[in-house]
Amino acid sequence: MSTTELTWSKSSYSSAQGDSCVEVAATGLGICVRDSKDLTRPCFAVGREEWAGFVRHTTRSRP
Repeated sequence: MSTTELTWSKSSYSSAQGDSCVEVAATGLGICVRDSKDLTRPCFAVGREEWAGFVRHTTRSRP
């Protein structure tokens, strides 16, 4: 599947210009991640379980 065929999304916390964050897209095999500043660069993929662990780790409360 081409990355142009994917539905990309980014955090609502990204800047108004939207050029300083990463974008993610779900595929049948996992999650693709790319740099929003340069859409010509390739994305990298991670498995769904790995992505879920990353999200849990980055969003959990800190003491």
